[in-house]
Amino acid sequence: MIISSASDYREGARRRLPPFLFHYIDGGAYAERTLARNVSDLADIALRQRVLKDMSQLDLGIELFGEKLSMPVALSPVGLTGMYARRGEVQAAKAADNKGIPFTLSTVSVCPIEEVVPAIKRPMWFQLYVLKDRGFMTNVLERAKAAGCSTLVFTVDMPTPGARYRDAHSGMSGQHAALRRYIQAALHPQWAYDVGLNGKPHDLGNISKYMGKEVGLEDYIGYLAANFDPSISWKDLQWIRDFWDGAMVIKGILDPQDAKDAVRFGADGIVVSNHGGRQLDGVLSSARALPAIADAVKGDIKILADSGIRNGLDVVRMLALGADCTMIGRAWVYALATAGEAGVSNLLNLFEKEMRVAMTLTSCAKISDITAECLVQNQAVLSE
Repeated sequence: MIISSASDYREGARRRLPPFLFHYIDGGAYAERTLARNVSDLADIALRQRVLKDMSQLDLGIELFGEKLSMPVALSPVGLTGMYARRGEVQAAKAADNKGIPFTLSTVSVCPIEEVVPAIKRPMWFQLYVLKDRGFMTNVLERAKAAGCSTLVFTVDMPTPGARYRDAHSGMSGQHAALRRYIQAALHPQWAYDVGLNGKPHDLGNISKYMGKEVGLEDYIGYLAANFDPSISWKDLQWIRDFWDGAMVIKGILDPQDAKDAVRFGADGIVVSNHGGRQLDGVLSSARALPAIADAVKGDIKILADSGIRNGLDVVRMLALGADCTMIGRAWVYALATAGEAGVSNLLNLFEKEMRVAMTLTSCAKISDITAECLVQNQAVLSE
């Protein structure tokens, strides 16, 4: 198929992947209203077009946590991406590295830290969940630090997995799931050869390293439900802050008071995020939550934002709403599933081109020029 925009990669992924994998990445919680609003609310933001300002010297670069980024985008942590292409986390990390932006490895990746870090030149970011086994958390933090990971992204909006109905329908979970997945794989021979046969081992790489044995994916959803810790509170984060001497980012903030708490805690950054609409349906989209949070803590802490970003225009919109940087998740996994490292590289190039068009036609020569002044004022999404 012809890829002319970032959105084309979703269809490419749908065609290539067994349904249980496509719907796992494509779906959200409950009726998926927040998932849909993440995209629609952001797309509804109207940019203020300004012309004749000499935009011949655009600069998309920023500095974040002491690192230079070629554009204000980082790849979000996404679990199981080693199942979307052969050793998928490595391929995606190399694409991000070549583009000059960070890649964030998930706690529940297929490829472990020790496999991904040697494949790239810039420091990797690492995402941590709170698991009941604090020994694992200590172990994985020690390994991330030893590997030179620069930034810890601590996800706080998943004390328990959300109710994702699509997973039961597709075969990711539920009755006879293993048999259904096997049949689906057989009906997708290109994926079965590339990933199913040649992409082994299929396990939770970081957890397997700690356990000293393979922790398989047969009941991945069940594993998450059994091992995630709903007792997490701010006091539980203190030992992590004390241990980790790099930048620490709290991911999953939707309320200004929680953002202020993150500042008081001493975090270096927050990610305004609803987990891509995969946790609690009915909460605010990131686009609606971001302005109030920016009003509360802008300048006190670095503000990143994700959920609903599908193209370079959306990046500009998030920056204008108050973010310092953005993170993308589904978009890069669709591209990875479609064409591996080359797909992610092309996606990032498309994002850059779209950002350049948007910046040129809003008269923003550099990223710091992208402010609320770039938006048509009194929009409903900004006032609610």
